[in-house]
Amino acid sequence: MDHMDLTNRVAIVTGAAQGLGLAITKRFVMAHASVAMVDINLPGAQEAAQNLLSTGASVTAFACDVSDSASVNSMVNAVLDRYTRIDILVNNAGIGGGAQRLQDVTDDHWHRVLSVDLTGVFYCCRAVVPHMIARGSGRIINVASVAGKEGNPNMAPYSAAKAGVIALTKALAKEVAKQNILVNVITPGVIDTSLINGLTPEQARYLIERIPMGRIGRPEEVAALVHWLGSDEVSFSTGAVFDLSGGRATY
Repeated sequence: MDHMDLTNRVAIVTGAAQGLGLAITKRFVMAHASVAMVDINLPGAQEAAQNLLSTGASVTAFACDVSDSASVNSMVNAVLDRYTRIDILVNNAGIGGGAQRLQDVTDDHWHRVLSVDLTGVFYCCRAVVPHMIARGSGRIINVASVAGKEGNPNMAPYSAAKAGVIALTKALAKEVAKQNILVNVITPGVIDTSLINGLTPEQARYLIERIPMGRIGRPEEVAALVHWLGSDEVSFSTGAVFDLSGGRATY
């Protein structure tokens, strides 16, 4: 039996129009999962979905602003109407927020980053977990960051939000462990996506210089780990933090 096969599984991937979300979607499709490609940029998600549909994949684009609870609830209901079940949730949608000293961070900037990067994860988990409990199984993979473990200077809102995602993951994992729902979090370092484009050259250099492997990560490397965490290969790991930082993380 191939425990990495996801035939008959339905996955929600947020932030699926590009970057990590699209790479994760492609990996799931290769494993024969049906994927709800969720993004605030519906045209982008539809274009990406159309490209995958032409290969025979089972994917559907859904619009959602993860920072809005009503939008999240509507999206989850639409996914259930389309596929009748949700087996895997990947909370990938996020924003970087750029580089600013803490003293220069405005209230609006702070709340915007936290609303997407942390509250959005909460909203999606809250909407999906009851359906997983009813089915007696599920896999939730949250995308945090090494910044949530170590804190990046001049990125206080982002670092705080990602630290919150790690703590939320651990709390939820304990709540639903007996329902056969595994909740884990990954903490990528610098990955080659559009998020790094918002950094100054100095900030990007600071991050890359601290990677012992001397390079940034690839979206496909992240997707491979998420695939494993969403599969039956993982059966006794929950509330765990999985590192993808090229050796940067110290714990």
